[in-house]
Amino acid sequence: MHYQPKVNLETREITGAEALIRWQDPESGLVPPLKFIPLLELTGLILPVGSWAIERAASDRRALLARGLKAPRVAVNVSAVQLRNRKFVSLVEQALGGPEHGVDLEITESLLMEDIQANIEKLKQVRSLAIELAIDDFGTGYSSLAYLAKLPVQTLKIDRSFIRSMQDDADAMTLVSTMISLAHSMRLKVVAEGVETEDQARILRLLRCDEMQGYLFSKPLPLTDFAGLLHAPQSAKG
Repeated sequence: MHYQPKVNLETREITGAEALIRWQDPESGLVPPLKFIPLLELTGLILPVGSWAIERAASDRRALLARGLKAPRVAVNVSAVQLRNRKFVSLVEQALGGPEHGVDLEITESLLMEDIQANIEKLKQVRSLAIELAIDDFGTGYSSLAYLAKLPVQTLKIDRSFIRSMQDDADAMTLVSTMISLAHSMRLKVVAEGVETEDQARILRLLRCDEMQGYLFSKPLPLTDFAGLLHAPQSAKG
C-alpha cells in the first residue's frame, strides 16, 4: 500500500492521504493499477482485496499514531463491484476494525450515478460509521445537481484532466472555477487532483480551491516514506 498526501493549498500542511494499492510483480516490477484493478473486478477478487485495503489503511494509520505522529485521515477507493454488493456496508464496518479508524472512502462520480437512490441509502449507512465520503474524478460523469445535493458527501475531488488543461483551455478553467463555487455553495471541501506545477497551484489558490494532491507535493509513497514526510517541515515542501 502506498500513500499520497493531500495538502492545504495555502499552508502546504498535510491534511489527508489517499491509500493506493500497488502490486509488485517479481518479474515485471510495479504493475499499474489500470492493469490489475479491472482483473480483480473481473475475477471477483476485488471484494477481499477491497476489504484488505480498508483494513490495511486503518492499521497503518494506527501504527503512525502509535509512533507519536500526527497521522491524517486516510481515504480508500471503492470499486464498482464493492459498491454494488448488497453486503457493502457490513463489509466496510468489519474491515474498519473499530471506531477510531480515521478511514474515509472515495467513490467516482460515474459509479455513484449508476443507481443513485440505492447508493444514497448505502452511503447514509456508511456515514454512521464515522466515515467521510468524497466524490472522486468529479466532472467526468453526468451528475444531476438535484441528486448531488442529496448525496451525503463531504468532499469533491476535481478530476486531473481539468487541472492539466486549465492553463491552456479557457473552457476548462471556467469549469474548474464553477465546480469549486458549486461545491462551496453546498459546503463541500474541494480537492484538486493531479497538481504537478506551481502555476497550477497558484491558479487553484486564486480560485479558492481548498486542497491539492499530486506530484508537485509528493508522489504516492510506501508507509515508511510517508511517515518521514509527516516528520518533515511541511511548509518547505513543493
